[in-house]
Amino acid sequence: MSFVPIKDGSDFTFENLPYGVFSTCENPAHRVGVAIGAMILDLSVISHLFTGPELAAHQQVFKQPVLNGLMGLPRAAWIEARSTVKSLLAKENTTLQQDSTLLSKALVPQTEATMHLPAQIGDYTDFYSSIEHATNVGTMFRGKENALMPNWRHLPVGYHGRASSVVVSGTPLRRPRGQTRPADDQPPVFGPCRLLDFELEMAFFYGGGENALGEAVPIERAHEHIFGMTLMNDWSARDIQKWEYVPLGPFTAKNLGTSISPWVVTMEALAPFAVDNYAQEPTPLPYLQHSDPYSFDIELAVALKPDGGAESVVSRSNFRHMYWTMKQQLAHHSVTGCNMRPGDLLASGTISGPEPSSYGSMLELSWRGTKPLTLADGSQRKFLQDGDEVVMRGLCERDGVRVGFGECRGVVLPALTQ
Repeated sequence: MSFVPIKDGSDFTFENLPYGVFSTCENPAHRVGVAIGAMILDLSVISHLFTGPELAAHQQVFKQPVLNGLMGLPRAAWIEARSTVKSLLAKENTTLQQDSTLLSKALVPQTEATMHLPAQIGDYTDFYSSIEHATNVGTMFRGKENALMPNWRHLPVGYHGRASSVVVSGTPLRRPRGQTRPADDQPPVFGPCRLLDFELEMAFFYGGGENALGEAVPIERAHEHIFGMTLMNDWSARDIQKWEYVPLGPFTAKNLGTSISPWVVTMEALAPFAVDNYAQEPTPLPYLQHSDPYSFDIELAVALKPDGGAESVVSRSNFRHMYWTMKQQLAHHSVTGCNMRPGDLLASGTISGPEPSSYGSMLELSWRGTKPLTLADGSQRKFLQDGDEVVMRGLCERDGVRVGFGECRGVVLPALTQ
């Protein structure tokens, strides 16, 4: 147990200890912290206490304004860092408790903190790894018989996104303007997006050192480069996407903004929630094969909150529905020799389950606008309206152990008038 009080139902338990980057009014400098209960342990204040063999010479990573330095260290250093934090927060350890001056500087109430992007994101890749989502979308636009493209079961499909528009939870997103074609027999028009959507996703940060250009990250070592996970909302302009995606795929329909939660939950914290991987047919090529469980039982929920209204949960899904694992995604991403760098963000793609209530986008939940959703205030939605706030949450819970991701929030602002 920790000496820091933790209320029942907290996402940030002693078993979790996620990393984030924060600032305060008293100290506007961005710095690395760990969430514990309602507090943040400021690692920049206690960096001198990381004296283990992996970190004694790298204490400066805890004084940096982003997590890239820590992410760039070997996995052994990540494990040592987590062990050190856990030891310092343990009730029986008096190192912090007996130094009231140090403790008062090191523990910061979350209510006094402003959260920031946890890393400097150099590159961002979005996969398309939920078979239910891919089947649903394919059925809508190509028919049930041709729902999945021929390559889908053979490789993790993905595209390179826009890292500059990845934002931290709480950042408002403006409805984009763009080119659409409302009628197939009419020329395209320019104006505000009419079919704005969310996509329930999760993402992981790459770490453990950069692979050299031309060298792949083998799947046997992929876990050494997966630092931790975060919630993600990949905002999508469906009408813009429909017109522009042929022949090269998503472009401006996806670069309007991508929201992530501020806390990065480590893979060590998630290890107790590992479950069997999705059964894959046909068997992937050897470079994508691994038998160890690397899927996770993470309960996910999406709520819509109209301007001035109450939240309505519109989707409940689970990360275990992913067809392709994170290890397979990383192995495929780098198989050509693509060099990955600490802080790179790799996203799952929309996470949809087998039931309509578990679909991870408005496109699916309203089935292309033919089945409007009714919210708690009686209003209906086919797609997102101005003023709507999307709230995503993730939670692992088993045998009394609870590990949460916090929230990923974003409100829709009206489009610019010119």
